[in-house]
Amino acid sequence: MLQKILDWDRDTFVYLNSLGIEKYDGFWSAVTNMATWVPLILLFILLFALKFPKQVAFKKVMTVFALALFITVITYLTKIGVARLRPNNDLEINTLIRILKTPTDYSFFSGHASSSFSITVLVYLLLRKRIKWAILFFIWPILFSMSRIYVGVHFPLDILVGTFVGVVSALLFYKIYQRYIEKHTLI
Repeated sequence: MLQKILDWDRDTFVYLNSLGIEKYDGFWSAVTNMATWVPLILLFILLFALKFPKQVAFKKVMTVFALALFITVITYLTKIGVARLRPNNDLEINTLIRILKTPTDYSFFSGHASSSFSITVLVYLLLRKRIKWAILFFIWPILFSMSRIYVGVHFPLDILVGTFVGVVSALLFYKIYQRYIEKHTLI
């Protein structure tokens, strides 16, 4: 059963990666770069500052930073524990795929997916009542995660599991915020 899932994952990756078009390589390379998204993170911080009193905004931003640290550690430990080769380093398929990035660490699960979805879900939950268009924040993690297949560094299951871990982590931190932080914050 596990082998069938891994075969599906590999075959699906090869198919999706092969859909890449050279004239879009620059776009997807920029999308996959974390530095491209720094202005969005700064926008999140600015929105907290504009929509809430200083003390509340600070606690919300610190909760998001704590989540980012948590998800980074969980992702790192999982990658080391599972030790799954990235597609670009997998000798069985790396001659069949388009490779735009060549990281040498492990693949499972995607840190791009877990971090972007965790941050976005938490920011969305914390801002949704004050910003009607907050649903648009989800454009970031969707593009960010998809880019990892395009550039040849993550299998679809890496993305799906990373997304799941990110969403669950965000929900956990949101509950922690509601129960232990928001309760003791004057609004």
